[in-house]
Amino acid sequence: MTGRSRPVGASAIVPAPLRAWLAIVAVLAAVVVVLLGVLYSGHDSPGGLDLWARPLADDVSPSWRQVALALDSLGEPTGSAVLVAAALAGCLLVRSSRAAVFIVVGVGATVGAATLGKHLVGRTIHGGNLSYPSGHTAFLTALALMAALLAAGRLGLGRAAGTLLVGGVALVAGAAMGWAQVALGAHYPTDVLGGWCTALVVVPVVGLVVDRMVKWPVIKGP
Repeated sequence: MTGRSRPVGASAIVPAPLRAWLAIVAVLAAVVVVLLGVLYSGHDSPGGLDLWARPLADDVSPSWRQVALALDSLGEPTGSAVLVAAALAGCLLVRSSRAAVFIVVGVGATVGAATLGKHLVGRTIHGGNLSYPSGHTAFLTALALMAALLAAGRLGLGRAAGTLLVGGVALVAGAAMGWAQVALGAHYPTDVLGGWCTALVVVPVVGLVVDRMVKWPVIKGP
């Protein structure tokens, strides 16, 4: 072999075939986040959409409540730390510093955006607890979306397969955590929609920034 340098894991965080699609999704999601934030700013009660969607998560059985509690724990400090640590371990396993930066910055930016949104909107539930957007839903959706993007890039998936993987994973993660939050009474349905959309806005932006700003590590060939 020659002595040429070889990039480790040299694939973009946001695969080229998915960039246009993700840009459209991010713009639409941003519109939803803003509209819902304006609509429910300062409110302390469910709106019409909440009353319509709430029955979808009402009357859960004790066994399903345990499932909801288990999902909820993934968004708590201990559970989220374990998930992020596992994701970073995977990045180390494939020797991708850029993926690790993506995970750290993506999680931080998503949680930060959700927290800022809570204070800007000021919507409350259960006697003053800030609720919009749902941080739990934003976190799990973001982490799942980042994992799917990294997988799509490493597998070299095209537009159709990549869209199916990334979109499906983001939808399942957001729906699962969103259901848990509504079933436990921790959030209104529109809170979880706002949290899901927050992740859809932040993650693609962070991915594009990391692609532009962070260089791949290089291993010298023998």
